[in-house]
Amino acid sequence: MPELDTMAAPVGVLLKERGESVAVCESACGGVISAALGAVPGASAYYLGGAVSYTNESRQRLLRIADKAMEGLRPSSEPYALLNARTVRDTLGATWGLSETGASGPTVNRYGDSAGHACIAVVGPVERVITVETGDSDREANMWVFARAALDLLEECLGQVK
Repeated sequence: MPELDTMAAPVGVLLKERGESVAVCESACGGVISAALGAVPGASAYYLGGAVSYTNESRQRLLRIADKAMEGLRPSSEPYALLNARTVRDTLGATWGLSETGASGPTVNRYGDSAGHACIAVVGPVERVITVETGDSDREANMWVFARAALDLLEECLGQVK
């Protein structure tokens, strides 16, 4: 199992150097992304907070995303990941929004996505979204893979802005 602080250390260094901040919304990771960011000493300089939006109710209550905003969107999709990243960034006033939504396993999620499926989005000065498919039904292993992919994507986006 990876160590939380080393997973997010490169991102933390870049965010601190630039005076930028990040806010997180995750679902299938269950808080692993936020835990990694918070495990880095000095995280309060860049990590504004996050939400684990695991259900429709938590999406509505934590993120205040109305059903109308969901018209034509399906959870565990790239457009939904982008919506969550934008919303958490704007809600917390961060430079960057990072979101993950998917199916950690061991079975399909309620939307029909196979275990090991996640969509990850970064919204800020650079905007990117990816889909990760592990092909694995190991719930905890998928959570770690998704978190690593999310932090790697954020680091890539940070590297695109000088």
